[in-house]
Amino acid sequence: MKIYIGCDHRGVDLKNKVIRYLKENGLNIIDIGIPNSELDDYPDFAFRLGELVREDSNNLGILICASGVGMSIAANKVKGIRCVRAVSVDDAFKGKNHNGCNVIAIGSEVTTDINVVREMIDTFINTKKACEERHLKRIKAILDYEEGHL
Repeated sequence: MKIYIGCDHRGVDLKNKVIRYLKENGLNIIDIGIPNSELDDYPDFAFRLGELVREDSNNLGILICASGVGMSIAANKVKGIRCVRAVSVDDAFKGKNHNGCNVIAIGSEVTTDINVVREMIDTFINTKKACEERHLKRIKAILDYEEGHL
């Protein structure tokens, strides 16, 4: 499994802390490689990361901006991506286990405690994908709509 990570200029510090933490734990982390500047635009990062995550269903993504909202909205426009904007461990768990999310968006100015960020990311990575029939049915409806079948 590859875990892609990207951020706009408001998430650089947190992104670097997250990369360091995850690499220390032996995970395969790939920075999406778009340079940051005061003039960068969050959709560029979300679209690129979404495309990379979509290439393999085992891949996951982490996006960071000031609120997590913009990244989440943009990532969810990429076909095959379901991104949860998480502000709690419960959001991270339910995003993956109930909604089949493959990307998590975090707000660097919303969740400022690095220990909470670590716990959200650990939960997101380690939570099993949706397997209960009721969740699978809902995810299928989303996928069908995305494909134009509804």
